[in-house]
Amino acid sequence: MTITLNNRKETFRGGPMTIDRIMEEKSFHFKMLIVKLNGNLIPKEAFSSTLVNEGDRLDIIHLISGG
Repeated sequence: MTITLNNRKETFRGGPMTIDRIMEEKSFHFKMLIVKLNGNLIPKEAFSSTLVNEGDRLDIIHLISGG
């Protein structure tokens, strides 16, 4: 499966995957995230049930606070 992840083409083995699975494979373990799938904001509680399909655009933005 090939998707656009954070403006880069990424290929994963197999078919549709959940957002949680993609974050696990990419080692994204951040606490404060904004996730958009095809331009739609996805709430954290839906990461394990939302499927990402071939050709989809997934944006995972890590928020950093500082002073």
